[in-house]
Formats: sequence, structure tokens, C-alpha cells
Amino acid sequence: LLPSSQVYPIHLPRETRTRRALLICNIEFEHLSRRDGAEVDVKGMRELLEGLDYTVDIHLNLTSEEMAKVMEGFADRKEHQTSDSTFLVFMSHGVRAGLCGTKSRSGTTDILSIDTIFERFNNKCCQGLRGKPKVIIIQSCRGGTVGSVMVGDSPGPALPAPSSAQAATAGLEDDAVCEVHLESDFAALHSSTPDTVSWRSPVTGSIFIQHLVKQFRDHACSSHLQEIFRKIQYSFGEFPRQLPSQERTTMLRKFYLFPGL
Repeated sequence: LLPSSQVYPIHLPRETRTRRALLICNIEFEHLSRRDGAEVDVKGMRELLEGLDYTVDIHLNLTSEEMAKVMEGFADRKEHQTSDSTFLVFMSHGVRAGLCGTKSRSGTTDILSIDTIFERFNNKCCQGLRGKPKVIIIQSCRGGTVGSVMVGDSPGPALPAPSSAQAATAGLEDDAVCEVHLESDFAALHSSTPDTVSWRSPVTGSIFIQHLVKQFRDHACSSHLQEIFRKIQYSFGEFPRQLPSQERTTMLRKFYLFPGL
């Protein structure tokens, strides 16, 4: 068994906890093609999240400004105080820079930056979810490249040297309020890797959402979140045109959903 310090706590019983999830899906656009089949994705995700004991706030067909406003209102919901986690689901046309709003014409007009999502729910702006898992699911294209293109690895940047301010305060204590990470406890799964497309059937919905729903239903009772993410990625082994990508994940512990408890 894992020590409890390695697992996100679920303090409240099911009867008193108030899990909420946000689902934003753009289907109709003024200048871009209709996302046929997206209604199936909304239904599948709503049923999955409700089965995991989340009350789902659903919003359809928003501009980037409206999406940002909806996120702000959701982040301020008092229910987060008596919740243990949240899911934030976004489905739309997309580009490398982010998600297309309903008035988008190109990769630079009416785009919701992915950064905005993380900023709205970080530990400064959303204190009700501080220290709690925030699961971001994004179904969108991120460019026009087919995902089976071969690319080379590049070395990561070197870690910065400690600043003089950090060095000066080493070993000292102060009486200020506790310092916390600005951004932590996020787990983000994107439907594809950067610059590549995501595939959707007009009849059965997005390939990614279909795989995600199946893996959560099969394994949420026993596997922690990031293991479920890995299973979703593994399930694309026979579909080389697309590979879901875990990015900007800052989970400090393992998150078990424990449905039914």
C-alpha cells in the first residue's frame, strides 16, 4: 500500500462533498466548419463525469472571451471548498496557440490560450482548489500535421542557478503566510501532440473522447489518474495518426477517483 502522503486525500463522504466539473464545447462557428459528432462527445463526457460523482456545468458555442468569463465564474464557485478535485473539459477547433472561439477566422483571431486555463485555476486565482487535483482534458487539433511524422528530440534547457535572493535567505525562517507553488496539482491530457491534428467521426464523435471514456470506465475503480492517462495513450498504438499527450502536469501525489465511495 502507498503511504497516505503519496495519495491525494478525499476527506468528505460522498453525501457531503460537492465535486463539480466544467465542460465547454464549441460545435457551431461563424467562419469555421461545424464540428459534427461533437454532441456525442458531450454526452459521453457528461455521463462519465456524472458517474464519477461530478455535477457538470456544460456551456456550448462560446467565443474566447466568453470561455474566459465562464472559467472565471466556475473557478469562484463555493462548492470547490467542499470538493476534492475538478475536471475541466474543452472541445473545439484548435491551433497550436490554443482553442478557437466561435468567431475565429484563423489561428490568430478569437483564440483562447491554453495558458489562460492554467492561470485561471492556479493556486493564486482559485484558492478553493488549492492542493486539489485539477484535471484538464482538451479535444482539439493543434495544427495540420498528421501525427505519424517523425521528429527528433532536442535537449531541454539547463536549470537556472539559484538567485542571490534565494541564497541570502537560505536557512532562515519568517513569519509570513505560507508560500505555495503558483501552479501545482494539474494533470493535463491533450488529444494530440503539438502541431498535429485530432480525428473526429461525424457519427461516433472524437476518437480521443471514445478512448478516454472507455479507459476511465474500465480502470477508474482501481488505477490512479496518470496511469489511466497512460492507458489512454497506449490504446492509440494501432492508430499512429494521433497520440494523446500529457503536458504541463504538476501532480504531487497520486489521484484515485474512488467512484462509489
